[in-house]
Amino acid sequence: MCYICAMMRKGLAMLVVLLALAPVDTVAMGQAGKPSAVAPQSGTAMQPGTISGVATQPGAPQGTSANPISPNDCIGANCDYQPSHISISTAAPATAPWPVQERIAWGANIVLVILGYVGIMMALSLLRKIERQTRYGEEAAEAAAQSAKAALLHAEAMVRAERPWVLVTAEPTRAIENSFTVTATNRGRSPAKIVSALHEFASAIDEASLPKHPEMRQAKKTAELASVILLPGESTSLMAFSRDDVAELCKTEERIKRVAEWEEKIYLYGKLTYRDLTASPDAEAHESGWCCWYIHGRQKSGMVMAGPPAYNVHT
Repeated sequence: MCYICAMMRKGLAMLVVLLALAPVDTVAMGQAGKPSAVAPQSGTAMQPGTISGVATQPGAPQGTSANPISPNDCIGANCDYQPSHISISTAAPATAPWPVQERIAWGANIVLVILGYVGIMMALSLLRKIERQTRYGEEAAEAAAQSAKAALLHAEAMVRAERPWVLVTAEPTRAIENSFTVTATNRGRSPAKIVSALHEFASAIDEASLPKHPEMRQAKKTAELASVILLPGESTSLMAFSRDDVAELCKTEERIKRVAEWEEKIYLYGKLTYRDLTASPDAEAHESGWCCWYIHGRQKSGMVMAGPPAYNVHT
């Protein structure tokens, strides 16, 4: 746009120069054909008895005046003054008038220059208006895009608020001492359908010794949980773990002693997959990861949620 304006300004400057030069050239062309008005008209006859503007008497010798005055004759005070002689050349032709066609052409050129200048100014004004309108349109489009983005984020937030959120917690088992149950609860606002539930055991010195990502190579699948539907606020049991399971998991008294003295810790982790019943069938399933630390004491036991962030991911 700026490049077009620069080109229009350059053309405007050239037209102004042509406008300034056009009348001078045309008048000069008109005056070139006019003869000088000082000389007499052609065809004027010389009077007999005159030579170079000096009258002579008839019968006098050619080249002499009627009253010759010798150089020695001096009458008056200015004896050194010599009378001037005027020579008349051939008469110049008459002044030619300025043709009407040239006058019309000159006037038409002036009108065209003025019209061109006015057209250029109108074009520049129109280009400025177009540029302003384009800028306003871009600003309006950007504002509309920002509004649409904000509306999309709001809609996504509303969808996330209305979807099911299944969270996993560890709770003591009722009526069974030193036994704990891993429970899945729907904390969302719509029903959820459980697709699969996996859990695994691992022993390590601490959380930093666990693999960075949970490994499910020998994970146990809870088949009875498949197709279970959890309404908002409902819960279901994923698995249970007690002191008796420690002996089965460690298999040796030495490992059991190390677990009791906290030299080695037992971790339970798993992954729960579920779907939103209100969503379309081809919608992506959600996952909830969980990890627990079983605290094995000499007489009492406990279980708390633990594990690295990669073990407690919710999608």
